[in-house]
Amino acid sequence: MSRKALILLEGSRSNGPLYVQAAQRLGLHPITLSADPARYDYLAAESIETIRVDTDNLDALIRECSRLRTTYDISGITSAQESAYATVGKLCQHFNLPGPNPESIERCCDKFAQRQLLAQAGVPIPAYRVAANAADVERAAAEIGLPVILKPAVGNGSSGVRLCRNVDELTEHTTYLLGGKHIWWSSPRILVEQFAEGPYYSADTMGYEVVGISAAEFGQPPHFVFRECTCPAVLTDDDYKRIADLSLGCLQALGLGWGPTNIEFRWTKLGPVVIEVNPRLSGAPDPQLLQAAYGVDLLTEHIKLVIGEEWDLRRRHSHTAAARKLVADRDGILDWIAGESQAAAVSGVAEVRFYVQPKSPIVRKGDYRDCIGYLIAASPSRARTEAVLQQAADLIGWSITPFPTGEEETISGQQTCPTSGGDST
Repeated sequence: MSRKALILLEGSRSNGPLYVQAAQRLGLHPITLSADPARYDYLAAESIETIRVDTDNLDALIRECSRLRTTYDISGITSAQESAYATVGKLCQHFNLPGPNPESIERCCDKFAQRQLLAQAGVPIPAYRVAANAADVERAAAEIGLPVILKPAVGNGSSGVRLCRNVDELTEHTTYLLGGKHIWWSSPRILVEQFAEGPYYSADTMGYEVVGISAAEFGQPPHFVFRECTCPAVLTDDDYKRIADLSLGCLQALGLGWGPTNIEFRWTKLGPVVIEVNPRLSGAPDPQLLQAAYGVDLLTEHIKLVIGEEWDLRRRHSHTAAARKLVADRDGILDWIAGESQAAAVSGVAEVRFYVQPKSPIVRKGDYRDCIGYLIAASPSRARTEAVLQQAADLIGWSITPFPTGEEETISGQQTCPTSGGDST
């Protein structure tokens, strides 16, 4: 009998290793198809079978998967990357495997199209416009009123997203986005969006079931870099239901409902508004946070769905889990980072993970890549969880030597996945 394999299209530094480990726990042989396998250091470190292939070429992927089927029983195909998820859906359709609807994924990944569909369905969202040039941006901001959010119409992880509080910031970020420094996933289009002020929440769903609702805090504006996340969010039953009902409304409006989705909200003076719908599993540490809070392993349950097995989203317990992101306060060379084992030994700590090694260049980008690591704590008590998290965070530290003048631009231009963190958190 052929060995059962799970095809992983591309990878990621956060959820990539977790998908590999979950597949192996389920008795599957993970195979990663990537245009540049060297981007993911865990593949070589764990001796994961990897094949170099142009992942933007659907025909090339079909040929490679067909070749693999002569050796393996391909049980499923999925990805940890949003940019590859529509292609995953097309491959699943070709090979008659369970998978997401690629047309729905593509519409959802286009933030302008997503907002049009949500607005048509009556889902509350911020005012928005789409812009192709600087004049369009200026006009849209004037119509909406400052402050506004500028973001690429296609992208994720808050890359290229900035709060513009005045005309100077608006001009500066427009120039950055359209001036050749930002890497576009598609033709350059900028979404100009009303800044929805209020507490941030996110709902993680699987199928049409809301698995959990979390709260999070960001670092200092104008960027949106997560600093701390807590699950479950402190909500009344009525407020929980409002967010849960809105989440299901988003899935229906966007034609989703197969597999995992992460939906972001701001609770404004007018109530909850939808900021973004992400048609895939949220990146680490969100899945681990849900597992620590409820005992539900979303990665494993997602793979079960992918391979056509029955999933199980029943909660095993009800704890409060909190994650602290480690974010640097400067650019430079990371001299040292320490405290992982000491923090992990604190009772109640569920996980400590560093993304970087000493001597790594740190170039902050104001997005998800600024995180150099995280830690998670959990307990039956919210107060206890917060105390454990702080105790563990106090044991972690690092030192960064600033770049010599001019070197930062060189390093930044060379770096494909820049990161950053903080001296102590």
